[in-house]
Amino acid sequence: MSKGTSIKDAIKWWEAQPANEGKNIKEEECVKLLAMLPCIEKMDSGLSALNHVTQLSLSTNAIDKIANLQGFSNLKILSLGRNNIKSLGGLDPVAGTLQELWISYNLIEKTKGIECLKNLKTLYMSNCKVKDWKEVDNMKALTSLEILVFNGNPLMEKHSADGDYREQMATHLPQIKKL
Repeated sequence: MSKGTSIKDAIKWWEAQPANEGKNIKEEECVKLLAMLPCIEKMDSGLSALNHVTQLSLSTNAIDKIANLQGFSNLKILSLGRNNIKSLGGLDPVAGTLQELWISYNLIEKTKGIECLKNLKTLYMSNCKVKDWKEVDNMKALTSLEILVFNGNPLMEKHSADGDYREQMATHLPQIKKL
């Protein structure tokens, strides 16, 4: 079994790409470390080298836990789709700045931890494992949330089949403008 790619090694890979020739990662606002081979398995301490970015994408890896976001005082968009994340814990350090969270295609059943994201406007959380309305109710604290993509969750599929998904979602999250 191969060892996962560290964030430090992923940054070295990024710097070696011809498209990034002459660029300094410390000056980039948007950094994408997508689909690394071997996959990034941990959001390790090497992330501190990227704490200046406004957009960070670590999608399509094998990350199992959100971590090491301390110091990301400019982060507005965090993309962690297509990983192995089971929990939304670890978002506190970006609670004041994060406006978009892309977390689709993960193993998330519970939304505990999301309530700290008071400035979140957009949440892509499709094809996760959410089954219960109480998990949606955790999002009531997200008063800035306007866009929610929730397709493919067991809760959405059940209530779409029942014909009351949109009505139920409007009752639970009246602030949503686009579902």
